[in-house]
Amino acid sequence: MNAKENKNYADIPQELFVPAQVDLGERERISRPSLTAWQDGWLRLKQNKAAVVSLFIIIVIVALALLAPIFSPYDFAQTDYSAIYQPPSAAHLFGTDGFGRDQFTRIWYGTRISLLIGFVAACLDLFVGVTYGAVSALMGGKVDAIMQRIIEVLVGIPHLIIVILLMMVLPAGVGTIIVALAITGWVNMARLVRARILQLKGQEFVMAAQVLGTSQKNIILRHLIPNTVGVIVINAMFTIPSAIFTEAFLSFIGIGLSEPKASLGVLINNGYSVLQNSPYLLICPAIVIVLIMVCFSILGDGLRDALDPRMSK
Repeated sequence: MNAKENKNYADIPQELFVPAQVDLGERERISRPSLTAWQDGWLRLKQNKAAVVSLFIIIVIVALALLAPIFSPYDFAQTDYSAIYQPPSAAHLFGTDGFGRDQFTRIWYGTRISLLIGFVAACLDLFVGVTYGAVSALMGGKVDAIMQRIIEVLVGIPHLIIVILLMMVLPAGVGTIIVALAITGWVNMARLVRARILQLKGQEFVMAAQVLGTSQKNIILRHLIPNTVGVIVINAMFTIPSAIFTEAFLSFIGIGLSEPKASLGVLINNGYSVLQNSPYLLICPAIVIVLIMVCFSILGDGLRDALDPRMSK
């Protein structure tokens, strides 16, 4: 403090300097309740209206896929040749197809199959990708180099070609599609998890666990994986619609599921063949698959913002 500032300070009346009264009971009071990372992320997610609406739509679609075929008076494979190609009406909300089958029941049954494929493929990608990426990042050295070369080989082969070749060799079915999607679908998850763990493995809490003699398995399960949950959840949100779209594409070109089974791809393929005369057979399943794709993408973006610690205030 220079001389001029000292002079200005001396001109201030001393009676203005009054000690602040501090309540000892309030000094240690926590003004905001302690929140976990998930609770804090949920609070931020609720502020994203688009993500909340997308989550609500996804819940409605899943509920209809599970319950609508059960409570519907029609079976998804029930034929009625006296009611073929009927437009949407009170009796058949989404109309009927060329065999007189209720399109409303078939769409939600097909949505159930497509969601099953998407969720199971995402779970397999999650399990394999997280395990592979965590081991690769934590082991390091030659082990990491060899494991990454394997991933580079798989990345160099187009994913769709592998899926199509496998579908041509194995009999068509839900299990075959899931296996085909899971063969290379885990690669992106593994790379993201490895990159995240490489950032974490040099931090103090990991080194402290190593000094205390914690096994590599416990370091992965108790320290590293919980801190990569955000990356895992976000990637899974984008894996599910990708798997659903791939299944729909395979069924549309005729190497996926086929009649009498129903999936969104099968229904879109059937509707495309009679588009000029019965456009509702294509429009209704197309709207459902578009809603699934868009809502999962918006929800994934919302989760990315909500679970990113840098977005917290």
